[in-house]
Amino acid sequence: MIPVEVGEASHRRQVFNNEQNARELAADLDLVDELRDKARIHEEACKLRASRRYNTRVKPRSFRASDLVWQLLGEARKNTTDGKLAPTWDGPFRVTEDLENGAYRLEELSEKPIPRTWNATHLKFYYS
Repeated sequence: MIPVEVGEASHRRQVFNNEQNARELAADLDLVDELRDKARIHEEACKLRASRRYNTRVKPRSFRASDLVWQLLGEARKNTTDGKLAPTWDGPFRVTEDLENGAYRLEELSEKPIPRTWNATHLKFYYS
């Protein structure tokens, strides 16, 4: 209530019916589960539409053991003396193990293992 309604009765306070309000609140409580289900269905539909739209542009990449690949050089790994003409890919490297979910272990061609795993988004096929 606002302070004005304390001194003067407003139309809202004059027509207020406590029993009718309690019935309508009980009816709203009965419908809460249905509203939640409807909102969940709508949310899942929106997520599905978004994932379908995103996945139409995704080019899936998968590598097998012994495939030759390039690895992406991040900005921190680039040689700064080369300037803007520095290469963005390094390699070739050999895939030694597929760790599932797009993660791979690599080794140099001299069979020296690379210490960390690489994600498929940072790799591309090396064609010789």
